[in-house]
Amino acid sequence: MLFSFEKLDVWLEARKFYKIIHKVISELPHQERFVICNQLQRAALSISANIAEGTSRKTGKDQAHFTSIAFSSLMECLNYLILARDLNYISIDLYNELRQLMEKISNQLNALRNFQMNKLS
Repeated sequence: MLFSFEKLDVWLEARKFYKIIHKVISELPHQERFVICNQLQRAALSISANIAEGTSRKTGKDQAHFTSIAFSSLMECLNYLILARDLNYISIDLYNELRQLMEKISNQLNALRNFQMNKLS
């Protein structure tokens, strides 16, 4: 049996994103281990976790709140990736790949949030 969040494409994409971020973090310079790496890892993990947690809530408004938090975590990741790119820690190709995936997740989160907000409680 699958829980409802496990059926969501956006949750699957968030897991995919986290796996890529996990690999990226392992390749960043050692001096960034407790700065960018830690924050980026926590924010990336928070995306799928908040999607999952939101599905357990009773009302659409409550669910949408957790989806909004997931979106905020995605934007936090974007900030760290922009900084990592500014510092030449990641290639432009990897940055663009991650940015495309983030745009897809962003669109999916917005659609999910709109659906949740329009649900009858």
